[in-house]
Amino acid sequence: MGSNPLPDWASEPCIMGIDEAGRGPVLGPMVYGCLYCSASYQETLATLKFADSKTLKEEKREELFESLKADASLGWAVDIIDPRELSAKMLQRIKVNLNTISHDAAMGLVNTVLSKGILLSEVYVDTVGDADKYRIKLEEKFPGIKFVVSKKADSLYPIVSGASIVAKVTRDNALRGWVLDETAEGISRNFGSGYPGDPETKAWLEENKHPVFGFPTLVRFSWATCNSYTAKGVTVIWEPDEEDKASNGGDNKKQLTLNFPTVKRKSEELESSGKGRFKFFSSRKLQQVNGCL
Repeated sequence: MGSNPLPDWASEPCIMGIDEAGRGPVLGPMVYGCLYCSASYQETLATLKFADSKTLKEEKREELFESLKADASLGWAVDIIDPRELSAKMLQRIKVNLNTISHDAAMGLVNTVLSKGILLSEVYVDTVGDADKYRIKLEEKFPGIKFVVSKKADSLYPIVSGASIVAKVTRDNALRGWVLDETAEGISRNFGSGYPGDPETKAWLEENKHPVFGFPTLVRFSWATCNSYTAKGVTVIWEPDEEDKASNGGDNKKQLTLNFPTVKRKSEELESSGKGRFKFFSSRKLQQVNGCL
């Protein structure tokens, strides 16, 4: 997010565009970005050659991002949603789907810009789900602001095109500089684009799956893409907690299982102190146990 003091044009009616990058990949964060400016700056904005980030080469996106950051007539902000957060929300007891996560991120950016003192009058959003329902949801949350929600808004409105560049460059940089914290050594960074169809990404997933612990935290393990890689994972069985007992009608003997889809097999004896895994275990406060009473 830009850290400049409130610009002179902030008290004028302003427009904002919102777009995301990284909705589909199985690796890395999803990033929501926004770009905003005075409504009177729209004509100039149209001359800055912003375009849907997917249509631009990486070098051009980087160049445009640097130019908008240097433009005192523009403001921007991002929300970087960690892959662990995406998977946790999508797999928790009361599941939060990706559309809801996306809507919350967009509304969070509107709140962020408003809290800075920017007088937003119009917001343009690339739709997620039904455009009319999304627009109504936004207008109910932020009365007094006009929302334009549209498919392919990143190719229709320069302010959204600029937001798509903010989101895409931020995600690319985040993925490029991602710190793999599962192990001190041994995990390749050759994971490709992170999209499920990328051969380099598929090879990386195959190489870095674990029969008990699954994938490194870079991976959105809630994605259906991961199922085929974890089909031969170990079944994990544990005693139910109090909440589970209540849901089981008080049956204390009933055990719950956690296993990867399609295939179950007996637990394998795994070496937990192997070379290169110390950081993985210590970060989760896991210890090797030789026996129990």
